[in-house]
Amino acid sequence: STNHLDIGSLYLWFSFIMFLTGGAMAMVIRAELFQPGLQLVEPNFFNQMTTVHGLIMVFGAVMPPFTGLANWLIPMMIGAPDMALPRMNNWSFWILPFAFTMLLSSLFMEGGGPNFGWTFYAPLSTTYSPDSTALFVFAILIMGISSMMGAINVIVTIVNLRAPGMTWMKLPLFVWTWLITAFLLIAVMPVLAGAVTMVLTDKFFGTSFFDTAGGGDPVMFQHIFWFFGHPEV
Repeated sequence: STNHLDIGSLYLWFSFIMFLTGGAMAMVIRAELFQPGLQLVEPNFFNQMTTVHGLIMVFGAVMPPFTGLANWLIPMMIGAPDMALPRMNNWSFWILPFAFTMLLSSLFMEGGGPNFGWTFYAPLSTTYSPDSTALFVFAILIMGISSMMGAINVIVTIVNLRAPGMTWMKLPLFVWTWLITAFLLIAVMPVLAGAVTMVLTDKFFGTSFFDTAGGGDPVMFQHIFWFFGHPEV
């Protein structure tokens, strides 16, 4: 379907499933922390749980439901028949299940899934990370593409599809907040894409963006990541 209500509902159901998935990982974390010392899982698996829990909650359980609400409400609030780019809307949703399947499948690789925290600071995510880092990077890139397409769709819809008489100053506050959010997403998602791509090349292709031995700087990772991170939040 390219209907904005259907796609909004898909986003909401998807985020609910991701919420349960990330919540199950949180239960592993809390169960392990219930008493001092090792009870249930190995330290490496514990680190994988904290990392993937964070990524799933941020990119799977927090962002998609707001995109779903935007799909549902913005056309109705501005008097538009649908989102401006319905087929792109469809695509921006349907790449998400594949991205998260890729992220979750990394847990079953040799060496385990990403185990360096959801903020994936270098050098933990480069020098000391498992080979599944590649799957993690591709999953993040696909999520970023999805977010950017959703944001482009929101902007084009609000600018072009307002009903006659729906001036800028008559827009509901929800529509204004999403317009601003969409510009923020377009500004920061390429920065995140650059950060994870540099992580990928540092780990697998011998670059030294975040390695002081090659003239790089791990602190640069923090600057790039938080240039993404704060507007994202």
